[in-house]
Amino acid sequence: MKSKIALTVIFILAFNFCSSGLEEKGSREYIEATNEWHLNRIERLKQENGWLNLAGLYWLENGNNSFGADLKNDLVFPKGFEAEAGTFKLDDSVVTVILNEESRVLINDSKIVSLQLKSDVEDSTTIMSYNNFKWFLIKRGDKFGIRLRDLNAELVNNFPGIERFPVNEDWKIKAKFIEYNPPKQINIPTIIGTVDVEDSPGFIEFEVQNTKYKMDAIKSGDGLFFVFADLTSGEETYGAGRFLYSAGPNENNEVIVDFNKSYNPPCAFTKYATCPLPPEQNRLKIRITAGEMNFGSH
Repeated sequence: MKSKIALTVIFILAFNFCSSGLEEKGSREYIEATNEWHLNRIERLKQENGWLNLAGLYWLENGNNSFGADLKNDLVFPKGFEAEAGTFKLDDSVVTVILNEESRVLINDSKIVSLQLKSDVEDSTTIMSYNNFKWFLIKRGDKFGIRLRDLNAELVNNFPGIERFPVNEDWKIKAKFIEYNPPKQINIPTIIGTVDVEDSPGFIEFEVQNTKYKMDAIKSGDGLFFVFADLTSGEETYGAGRFLYSAGPNENNEVIVDFNKSYNPPCAFTKYATCPLPPEQNRLKIRITAGEMNFGSH
């Protein structure tokens, strides 16, 4: 297993060198730890709850929305699915699934004819399944949709990996955290045209080549989450920006931001995701040549 991982790392590094023209820089321990983090990231993408198996996103209209593989359905599922499975009924922000009598679809692994669905923003999200397909209700703003997964998706089985800039420890930066008191509300646009309002506990300020930059943070558990773009966005890196997590500030209000762990949002891999976009204040006028690069054409 270790030899397989080592060969994978060597391949990834060789690919990076040829692609970017840059060289890796940093201690051996740091470079190895960062490469291991990236390999774990790839494995998470391939998991059942990862982003590589998405096979459909269907927005619901008020009233009845029939679904199945037959083209006459309102929501046309992929080949291999039942021709006419049933109906999703949207009524005043309540979504109910009503299955046809002969359907072999399972709801929460049980044979149930009808059930009010819990969405992905609720505890115990309702999961429906049929053979290699699984799907569930998502809520985005005031919109409701069905997100479909194909557990045998081609991209999962033949994922080529993600091109990266070579690891460079110079991009592991100590930043100053400045708290908003009270927390500031920031608008986060999304790729589907909605705007999410998030509470920001503060912003970080860091310096690169004698120039200072700032990014608003979003609280994420005990840490901080950033959606950002830079001057590589739309060129070497994904045009809609990248994501980055960091631990929360220490007792001196310092935060370590490691841009080598900048990663692509789900929309870089699939058109069936609903990704946040960088707020205006997180569009940095600098080339951050670290982290993940473009993938495919999404």
